[in-house]
Amino acid sequence: MLAPLRQALVKQVRSTFNDQAKGERPVVRSDHALFARDSIVCRVHGDVTSMMVGGIAALLTQMLHPQALGGVWDHSDVGTDMLGRLRRTARFIAVTTYGERDSAEEAIARVRHIHDHVVGVLPDGRVYRADDPALLAWVHVAGAMMFLDAWRRYGEPRMSRADQDLYFAQSGEIARRLGADPVPATRLEAERLIDEFRPQLRSDERSRSFRDMVLKAPPRSLGDMPVQRLLMRAAVDLMPEFARDLHGLRQPAVIAPAVRGATMGLAGTLRWAFAAEAYR
Repeated sequence: MLAPLRQALVKQVRSTFNDQAKGERPVVRSDHALFARDSIVCRVHGDVTSMMVGGIAALLTQMLHPQALGGVWDHSDVGTDMLGRLRRTARFIAVTTYGERDSAEEAIARVRHIHDHVVGVLPDGRVYRADDPALLAWVHVAGAMMFLDAWRRYGEPRMSRADQDLYFAQSGEIARRLGADPVPATRLEAERLIDEFRPQLRSDERSRSFRDMVLKAPPRSLGDMPVQRLLMRAAVDLMPEFARDLHGLRQPAVIAPAVRGATMGLAGTLRWAFAAEAYR
């Protein structure tokens, strides 16, 4: 009796993350992936809701670094195709976490090739390169922290510190293959690295425009609007305080329990829908 509802939810999520016009299909979990099926990174990256919340929070935090934002601003179509960018990021994570080893290595090589050609000059005259090891380190650590904290909030609140350390150690493998340096191997190292980057973060006209493009992106349909608004609010709630402050984002503290409760409900519903699926 509930099968049609479950199928409808799975179809909706898959259509969001897979560009059907390009023939994209969900990534199948492989026994020959870079990571074992029971690895911490597979556990964290396998939850739809927390990855969506963490992904939005990660993007907003990452783009506070002027060089990171410059590469996206000058060399991508993010202004006209936000969904496309989110799809590409989600697919890269899925392929490198769950896909065949050869497919994962091809995806990494493809991104490195793209980064090799992303070079530019910021409005203040500073040069940026997407293949800069330090810049890649910032993008990695900001993203990994948000994905992990979203999982802890909506999936595993009592996750041990040891497992959190393992997540950084395992997810760092992809960052190293992309050329990032330094790459934290524990949560403490990640927290310290983020603190080291904070003086480099800025809020300016570009970052404010990017913030609004993300948070005010039109939904694919009116039916998607309530869920999209909830995810955006949950992402802002998840972001570190310094990132919210730089973006000028403030939500009344009284709504946090409602946002978290509703997001937890969404997470539980989608886990139920995907319980029998072999795809991510």
